Amino acid sequence: MTIVSCAPMESQRHSFLDHPHRTLIGLSLPVMAALVVEPLAGLVDTAFVERLGAAYAAALAAATMIFASIVWVFNFLGIGTQTAVAQSQGRGDTASARQAGTVAIVLATACGIALAAVMWPLLGVAARWMSGDLLVQEATLTYLKIRLLGAPAILIMLANLGALRGLERMQATFWIAGGVSLVNIVLDPILIFGWGPVPRLEIAGAAWATTASQAGGAVISLILVSRTLGYSRTLSRRRATALLVVGRDMIVRTGALLIFLLVATRTALQIGVDAGAAHQAVRQVWMMMAFLLDAFAHSAQSLIGFFLGAGDLGSARRVARVACSWGLATGLALTAGLLALEGVVAALLVPPSALLLFSSAWLAAALAQPLNSLAFVTDGIHWGTGDFAFLRNAMLVSTVAGLVCLALIETTSPHALTHVWLVTALWITIRAILGTLRIWPGGARSPLRTGM
Repeated sequence: MTIVSCAPMESQRHSFLDHPHRTLIGLSLPVMAALVVEPLAGLVDTAFVERLGAAYAAALAAATMIFASIVWVFNFLGIGTQTAVAQSQGRGDTASARQAGTVAIVLATACGIALAAVMWPLLGVAARWMSGDLLVQEATLTYLKIRLLGAPAILIMLANLGALRGLERMQATFWIAGGVSLVNIVLDPILIFGWGPVPRLEIAGAAWATTASQAGGAVISLILVSRTLGYSRTLSRRRATALLVVGRDMIVRTGALLIFLLVATRTALQIGVDAGAAHQAVRQVWMMMAFLLDAFAHSAQSLIGFFLGAGDLGSARRVARVACSWGLATGLALTAGLLALEGVVAALLVPPSALLLFSSAWLAAALAQPLNSLAFVTDGIHWGTGDFAFLRNAMLVSTVAGLVCLALIETTSPHALTHVWLVTALWITIRAILGTLRIWPGGARSPLRTGM
């Protein structure tokens, strides 16, 4: 069991020091389960909506990408809070950790309300930008309007999950994410196709199922953080400023990341409706694998934050080595698994008219998994050190290169969708290389460099 008590720093001995691999895996497994169940619910959405037709599947691809682009800009609420809480725990300063969690909740609530108000009149423009097909546009807009109503709840849950991970309460995050996804999966067929007195809502039903389940998750997360860490009755201006500085760098980074993913999805939709449906299937599985690999990133973030807070650079560097090793091994295993499961995924998620386009795109996505793992794990390492400016710059470099390559794709080519996924592999490769070099050998400003 990992020690995260409020005792003075001298009396703390983290379990990682004696059992590094066991501790990392022990933290990562519940995070892995928590991170996978969310995109798994997305796969269930895709499977149900695909039964409505290719246009609705393409609309779901467009709508979920737009909504992710909107919400993920605020992922600094979770990441910044996790690092602040972990480093405070390493110093044995629970009061500071409590302040970090409280500031995050206040900012999450304010950002969620402002986000819904600002984005509502722009949803129609976004839907038309993603596709020229009128049915796809209408279904995209319907889905987005409903999901935007749940924006405050999503950001509140995001901030609370960050606080729980900073405390290394990884099992709690699993139960929250698992409960949200289970409710979503149960509600999906009822609301999409109708049941008894419940009318058939089609794609609107998928949106309502997700919105309702996430609202419940926000309430549960508030209760758990209140019981484990507690909330401060006063707000720390210093903590608020620190989180906003993190937000500045992370918003730019996340914006660049999502611009690439958004343009990649738009490029697939411009190829055609079938390409959009095939892209949605590949993207949903790819995102699920990304969330799975992110388990090592979040665990490394908490561990490195703890050790840097305690002033133990050597142990922090050891966390980096162990996490990268496990991440790469998992990435290789995922490649083998995805190649073996191509037929199953195609049968479940891909309309018959899109099968030919799906196969080669799937191959490119599967082969990129080891690079995904290295990129994601090194992201977590740099989150733990608070090296957010570097992460911003590395993402800008990779995204500019990726967008240039996407612009060169000829959408009338029979291999255009495959090219979209090859460019995605290039984008992730650049991120992996830059993230690794920041640790080994590390630059003069790297928080993990030796001889500090």
